[in-house]
Amino acid sequence: MNMIDEVALTLDSAAREARATAQFDSDGRLSLEDAYEIQRASIQLRVARGERRVGVKMGFTSRAKMVQMGLSDVIWGRLSSGMQIEEGTAIDYSRFVHPRVEPEIAFVLKRPLAGDVSAPEALAAVEAIAPALEIIDSRYQDFKFTLPEVIADNASSSGFVVGPWCSPCIDFGNLGLTLNIDGRPLQIGSTAALLGHPLRSLVAAARLSAQAGEPLQAGWIVMAGGATPAEWIKPGQHVSVDMERLGSASFHVKR
Repeated sequence: MNMIDEVALTLDSAAREARATAQFDSDGRLSLEDAYEIQRASIQLRVARGERRVGVKMGFTSRAKMVQMGLSDVIWGRLSSGMQIEEGTAIDYSRFVHPRVEPEIAFVLKRPLAGDVSAPEALAAVEAIAPALEIIDSRYQDFKFTLPEVIADNASSSGFVVGPWCSPCIDFGNLGLTLNIDGRPLQIGSTAALLGHPLRSLVAAARLSAQAGEPLQAGWIVMAGGATPAEWIKPGQHVSVDMERLGSASFHVKR
């Protein structure tokens, strides 16, 4: 077994068993290309077990975060059917290692979208938009990881919840939102935090997924990235996002 497949198997097992695993590249020497190959191989293990690819998630969509990480581009991960959580339902905390949650806006596509597209071309491919929540859960011990390690670990993506689908004709470039835990707003932000406009995140998703040979497909969901800093979640909590004009999405965490 080569290094790519070995690390992919380790990360997949850590995710399935909800246990922390040791860093494998603490010096950050692994290339980003190899990190994405590990991510691809890890997701293929999920597909082999019967899960379906349902979309992609974008990460580091804040300009400040990109600068902080020394990046000139966003990162991305792959979404599978096993990661989707029905809105308003309860999740089992034991599924995760040390989960956090971010408020996001989600797109669902009505036709394929690939390559270097413009913002109007990207918008024309959108069937609907929705408020959403992403559960991120690094599988590494003590929540410590390098950039290649987080990419290999599917950009920490572990679960997502999508609220009501709404018309993409709504101007969603600067919608106010709150991330709430037990009804108390802990983070306040705007969709404008996503590269200045969420459509830029979708444009990046089309480009990066096509470069990887996995262009965005009709029916796929694109999670545009965290609009505020993430919050830790704990058993017994009710987590929700309220987004201007689009409504809300929520889940409960079982005790």
